[in-house]
Amino acid sequence: MSAADTKAADPAVPVQRHPEEIGSPPRKGGRPPRKAGALLPYLLIAPAFVAIAAVFAWPLVKTVIMSFQDVGRRELWTGEAPPWVGFDKFTEILGDGEFWDVVLRTVVFMAACVIATMGVGLLLAQTMQRMSPWVRMLLTAGLVAAWSMPLLVATSIFRWFADSDYGVVNMILTKYLGLDFQGHNWFLDPKQGFVIIGAVVVWGAIPFVAITLYAALTQVPRELEEAAALDGAGAFGVFRFVTWPVIKPVFQMVATLSVIWDFNVFGQIFLMRGNKPEPEYAVLGIYSFDKAFESNSFSQGAAISLITVLLLSGVAVYYLRQLLKIGEVE
Repeated sequence: MSAADTKAADPAVPVQRHPEEIGSPPRKGGRPPRKAGALLPYLLIAPAFVAIAAVFAWPLVKTVIMSFQDVGRRELWTGEAPPWVGFDKFTEILGDGEFWDVVLRTVVFMAACVIATMGVGLLLAQTMQRMSPWVRMLLTAGLVAAWSMPLLVATSIFRWFADSDYGVVNMILTKYLGLDFQGHNWFLDPKQGFVIIGAVVVWGAIPFVAITLYAALTQVPRELEEAAALDGAGAFGVFRFVTWPVIKPVFQMVATLSVIWDFNVFGQIFLMRGNKPEPEYAVLGIYSFDKAFESNSFSQGAAISLITVLLLSGVAVYYLRQLLKIGEVE
């Protein structure tokens, strides 16, 4: 045995190692040292976080602060520090019967719009499955064009449709269906008016719902549908036991988004009623706007906005859970 081997075998003799073989000492807790490049992703998304904070986070903080103050026109124009009133604004709002009438009207309008949107969107998506490719491409282009149409243009078209003197709806009901709707004003009765406004909302939301659900339907295995049909299942049975389980997560996600969007409807009502909606057409968005800018009670408007956020927080949590479930499945 050589001297070198004897030295290596003897535990009392330290073994000499090359400097490159000696790494940095292990960190406390056994974690490897953080590489400098690990911070690069955070640096890349930092501008986006700054922009989001400037556009969303800071206004939200200001809204929260205003809801606990008594901000009037004087404080808004002069910059004077408004007095703090604590929860007085929330107490006034929650104790007002008109507020709860507005909440009920908002929920009913939202539910009707979501049900109509999801129903028509699902039927249209299933119809797109049975179209030839070029017809489906034309329909998809039309849906995208309708979805990208500015809200002002869409509301102007529907106002013309429902016009009492020159409206297409009155002309069709009178001339072709034999009904007496000549000169009928659809907005005198809020129930009829909300039908027209709801048509604007549904028309603008259907393209997104139909295209998204069609994409989900393309993931349903054809073999399973054919096997269910061979086993004697009808069209409804195939949809219930084969198609629906596959598209259910996407359907729930889109429905949740529709709930959030339709709960916050503002522009359609505001524009359809000539920028000054009547109290009978007030939903939470319109009600908050009226309190803030018509009654000059900016703190009440801020408090109503926060209550709306709290009402929608549960829906937002459900939406995030659906996103996480879809991510886990994928």
